[in-house]
Amino acid sequence: MTEREELDSITREVIGGAIEVHRTIGPGLLESTYQVCLVHELRERGMVVAEQVPLPVRYKGVRLECGYRLDLLVNDRVVIEVKSVEAVMPIHRAQLLSYLKLSGYKMGLLINFNVSLLRDGVVRLVNGTISTL
Repeated sequence: MTEREELDSITREVIGGAIEVHRTIGPGLLESTYQVCLVHELRERGMVVAEQVPLPVRYKGVRLECGYRLDLLVNDRVVIEVKSVEAVMPIHRAQLLSYLKLSGYKMGLLINFNVSLLRDGVVRLVNGTISTL
C-alpha cells in the first residue's frame, strides 16, 4: 500500500466514524463532546488515537512550547481538528495548515459537526492543498 493509499484509508475510516457520531448525537453540541465521542468511535474501529498532542514550535533552532495542541492524531499519521461552529472560516483552514506545517504530517481533516449533513462539514488538507469531500 502506498503512503497516499494508507492516508486515504485512514481518512475514510475517520470520516465514517465522524458520520456515525453525527448521526447518533446530531449537531449543536460542544466541540469537546464530539471529540470524546469521535475518539471512542475510532478506537472501537481499531484506530490508534492520541488526544491533545503537544505541538512545539521550532524557532531559530530552539524548541519552544507555545501551547499548541493537535485535537487528535490518528494512527500517528492524520491530524484531526474538531469544530462545532456556524461555518468553517478561512482561519480554521489556516489553523490546520499551520499544524500540518509545524508537525510535518501530510494529511489533516477539519471536521465541523455543527452542520445538517456532516459531508458539508469536512475539509481535507493534503500537503497544504484544500479539498472538500
